[in-house]
Amino acid sequence: MESREEVLELTKQLVGIQSIVRTEGEKVIAYSLHTLLSSLPYFTSNPSHVTIEQTTNDEIERYNVLAFVKGTKRPSNRTVILMGHMDTVGVDDFNQSREYAFLPDDWMDRLTNEDLPATIKDQLQSGDWLFGRGALDMKSGLASHIYLLKYYAAHPEELEGNLVFVAECDEEDGSHGILSALTTLADWKKEHQFDYVAAINSDFVSPRSEGDENRYVYKGAAGKLLPSFFITGAETHVGDVFEGLDPNFIAAELTRQISYNPDLCNEALGEITVPPVALKQTDLKPTYTVQTALSAYVYYNFFIHSWSPKEVLEKLKEQAYIAFTNALNLFEERYRAFCQINHQPYKKLPWQPRVFLYEEMEQLLIDAHGDPFIQHMNDFKQGLLNDDTLDTRMFAARVVEESWKWMEDKSPAIMMFYSSLYSPRIELTGKTKNEQVLIDALEHAVDEIQPNYEHPIAVRNFFPYISDASFVAISDDAAGIEAVENNNPGWGTKHYVDYQAIRDINVPVINVGPYGMDGHKRLERVEATYSFEVVPNLTNLVIQRVLHTS
Repeated sequence: MESREEVLELTKQLVGIQSIVRTEGEKVIAYSLHTLLSSLPYFTSNPSHVTIEQTTNDEIERYNVLAFVKGTKRPSNRTVILMGHMDTVGVDDFNQSREYAFLPDDWMDRLTNEDLPATIKDQLQSGDWLFGRGALDMKSGLASHIYLLKYYAAHPEELEGNLVFVAECDEEDGSHGILSALTTLADWKKEHQFDYVAAINSDFVSPRSEGDENRYVYKGAAGKLLPSFFITGAETHVGDVFEGLDPNFIAAELTRQISYNPDLCNEALGEITVPPVALKQTDLKPTYTVQTALSAYVYYNFFIHSWSPKEVLEKLKEQAYIAFTNALNLFEERYRAFCQINHQPYKKLPWQPRVFLYEEMEQLLIDAHGDPFIQHMNDFKQGLLNDDTLDTRMFAARVVEESWKWMEDKSPAIMMFYSSLYSPRIELTGKTKNEQVLIDALEHAVDEIQPNYEHPIAVRNFFPYISDASFVAISDDAAGIEAVENNNPGWGTKHYVDYQAIRDINVPVINVGPYGMDGHKRLERVEATYSFEVVPNLTNLVIQRVLHTS
């Protein structure tokens, strides 16, 4: 396929639309893409085969674009899903150059006058790299899928089975796009008898280390959790610091125990996740006072390959006990030293480590207070929904904070919970026929393309970043998902995911996406040869082989 020029132009066209997540641009790009597809002869003849649909259970108005082409080469229900997101992160990092972020040619002209590292300067002058917000993440990948959809819309006689295209919004925030699209995918599955046998996501890939020349394709995807900790202490006046226990002190020790801890890396199929790291750490004092804080809040990014959300809670509960114990031991050590230099008697500390899962604390409170507690918390959460300043993470923290007020024993404690979206892990091992067919198709496609491309194309098992690919398949059992539901304080009010809808689609997924560097950064850029030539052709070979298998 001579794809380079068309995919390049499509990419520039998409980059030119400012589709920053949670802005009006998400609507604009959806309508623009829908207009583009609707104008193609195939879709003018089959208007029901393309649709623009508003997301559901969403706080703002935005849309997905979905389309399908039915092949005529051989009657078949076998169907491949092509998926990619339309939104981008913001452009604050561009500073005074924000107006150029969405104008790749102008932006590259402007960059020629900047003092850039030699490598980047060479890329800029090579004619083989495109710079701009979204050029890499992931409008070039979406452009590749659009190219293939357009091709088969013009040549359905070359397509065995069917091709479904999903351009989703909101990948960069809450994945409302793909989660809403599941309903349409299920409807089409029933109405058109589609047999979803494979999905191909087109998110970007980058070097995994300095000097890495590999262009990666991925089977499956890492899962992503946000384990969160609400920490209470014993307040005191700052003039009597050892009369109380600062929850920030415990939080600091918790972060020391969890962040960058290799014991919390999850290995599977010979690949390992990066360790967790704190994404927020704060106390919850609303204003300045000379009293220590009543509570602190911290949450961590946590990637998984084979652990379930239930196992992660178990492992982190152990780490929380270690951190709490270490904090109390250090507190005692420093208190003893202070007593010695201040010539005052030492008093034994009154506290012991206490760690609760949210579901454990909630059950304790239900057992102690019954319906009054349940009704109060239901009313509290409904009222909290009116506060537009609270995201899902702070909403969850406020629910735990309110629940804590009902605890009879107010001695210091750590409460553990999930406060945000769980992106499920996907292990693609060949355990089903569809998985094995997809794995074989990918490996054969790489073998066919590799002799004609100078850099190695390497196949790995887990896409290492957050991806909407996580929402078309699921590897967790019921207990794993229940741990997410039972330990998210905002579940069913501020936050809800129909994981059964994912299980109903449950299609094996790979990622074949553009190659580039500095995604989410000012110098975001995509390599043209691989991204505009190799990716569409590699994807097409996978499609052809998967659909040809009976």
